[in-house]
Amino acid sequence: MIDLATEEILSLKDACALLPRRRAGKKPAFQTVYRWALRGVRGRRLEVLRIGGTLCTSRQALERFFAGLTADDDRLSSVATPIRTSRQRERQIAAADEHLPREGVLE
Repeated sequence: MIDLATEEILSLKDACALLPRRRAGKKPAFQTVYRWALRGVRGRRLEVLRIGGTLCTSRQALERFFAGLTADDDRLSSVATPIRTSRQRERQIAAADEHLPREGVLE
C-alpha cells in the first residue's frame, strides 16, 4: 500500500517518464501503466491511489511491482541450479548403488 507520508507520489503520466525506453527507443505509453494498475500483469497489479481526479502511484510502488514480477519469473531466479559434471554424476550413482542395498531398498 502506498504511504503518502514517506513515498514519492507520481501521476501515471510522470511514472511513464521514469521507465526505461523499450522497443524502437520509445517510453511505455500511459495506457500501459494504466493497464498495469487496472488489470495487472501475471496476477500482480501496480498500486495506485486517486488524488482528486488523477490516478497516482509512487516510485516505491513501481519498484515493488517490478521486483514482484521479477521474483515470480523462475527463469530470472537468483538461485542458480548447480551444474553437475559427468564424473560427479557417476560418483553419486556409485554411492547410491552402495547405500541403497544396505538400506534394503535394492537387492
